[in-house]
Amino acid sequence: MNKVMIVEDDPKISTLLQSYIEKYGYQVVIATDFAGILEQFHQEKPAIVLLDVNLPLYDGFYWCRQLRLVSTCPILFISAREGKMDQVIALQNGADDYITKPFYPEVVLAKIESHLRRAYGLYAGVKPHRQLSISGLTLYPDCLELERAGKKIALSHKESALLELLMEHPNQVVGRELLLDVLWDDYQFVDDNTLNVYVTRTRKKLNELGAIGAIETIRGVGYRIKDRWETES
Repeated sequence: MNKVMIVEDDPKISTLLQSYIEKYGYQVVIATDFAGILEQFHQEKPAIVLLDVNLPLYDGFYWCRQLRLVSTCPILFISAREGKMDQVIALQNGADDYITKPFYPEVVLAKIESHLRRAYGLYAGVKPHRQLSISGLTLYPDCLELERAGKKIALSHKESALLELLMEHPNQVVGRELLLDVLWDDYQFVDDNTLNVYVTRTRKKLNELGAIGAIETIRGVGYRIKDRWETES
């Protein structure tokens, strides 16, 4: 049974979500110690986290960064803050999705199921030890790892899916709509800037491995990964 962890300081909202999500067979745990979110995460080992922005002591952006240091599980923000920059900051700090309040429980459940499928289920990849390589850069999609020159770095599910699609078509332009379709089931509801954020995060990971400029933007069309780029040892 997949476990959902809710980090929300409004008991009415957390109870509403718990009641609705549990009806569909999920186990739900609600965070109560807002100074010990990371400890509870380690203890409960949830498959997915629902996270508010405005929390006591530390905000949701802080806890998202802390969770990303130890896990690649899907993290969905649910917040009353509707500003585009709040959504961008959430994604830059490692979130996989952002839902604004007020929300429909049906939409939250659909997104939970979508992200669980991507991360662990039907679309998660079943072939062990798959790998794609280009110019000394190797992606291990099932392990969510990227390697170059003996150095490995962890990826989120969406960063891995983005790189996988690009590396399957080296030197070819992959359109934005195809990328959105692969990364999100319901991409028509995804802000166009969301893809830009994930490309930026993926480029940062590539830069850490010395693959500078590996992903090229084709303005108004999409992106491509090149088999030649500036490198740093």
